[in-house]
Amino acid sequence: MKYIKYLVVGIIFGIILTKAEVISWFRIYEMFKFQSFHMYGVIGSAVAVGIILVQIIKRSHMHSMYGDEIKINPKDMSIPRYLFGGIIFGLGWAMTGACPGPMFILVGNGFLIIIVAILSGLLGTYVYGLLRPRLPH
Repeated sequence: MKYIKYLVVGIIFGIILTKAEVISWFRIYEMFKFQSFHMYGVIGSAVAVGIILVQIIKRSHMHSMYGDEIKINPKDMSIPRYLFGGIIFGLGWAMTGACPGPMFILVGNGFLIIIVAILSGLLGTYVYGLLRPRLPH
């Protein structure tokens, strides 16, 4: 009962993404073929909102609901890290036709085959965790 608010927000978010066709394989296919601005508009607006909110958090010294100041540590800039990670992420997205977040919405919409992609992503994360000490960072 404690987490019901998160479930409700998740359901509402899922409905919004479904109605906006963000989970549509065809929309993702159009995006990767540079045939439509739809997904770029959604992603671009999300990035813009994220940038604005992070700046507000940093400049206003916001506190969490527990009273701790929210601190956003700077990332280590490493071109290979982001380049290879982005390529792997993009290839997975292109091959499955779904972004990792909306995969759960697809399951909720009845596309149960996407469970294979979710389990593959979890397996990949586990393998990365095992190999992480041996990888250059």
